[in-house]
Amino acid sequence: MELLNIEGTPKTPTIVLNPSTGVIDIKGRSIPENSIEFYRPVVEWLDEYIKNPQSNTVVNVQLEYFNTSSSKCILDVFKKLETLKKNQKDVVINWYYEEDDEDMLEAGEDYESIIKVPFKMIQIVD
Repeated sequence: MELLNIEGTPKTPTIVLNPSTGVIDIKGRSIPENSIEFYRPVVEWLDEYIKNPQSNTVVNVQLEYFNTSSSKCILDVFKKLETLKKNQKDVVINWYYEEDDEDMLEAGEDYESIIKVPFKMIQIVD
């Protein structure tokens, strides 16, 4: 499996998927023109990763903003991670949010209530 590194833009997050460490980083803004197209390589990569994952997978999500269509795609990514958890692999999602960003905290809590994967809410203090 190859490392997948998607360079961020003002409208899309930086995404790094590292199969050798089991670390997945998603950081930035997610307001792409076509969310499904943007997230397709991530979902396809996860389909491959699930076949031969690390024993521990750590997902770091540090989004400053995402639109409605991105939220559905992010949920699809989390559902893939749920498959890993069902296969007895350790998965943790670190959900980062700015200390005054209640909306982002609530978004993480909403995902946590849907997905059967442990979330850690991590406040970023400036």
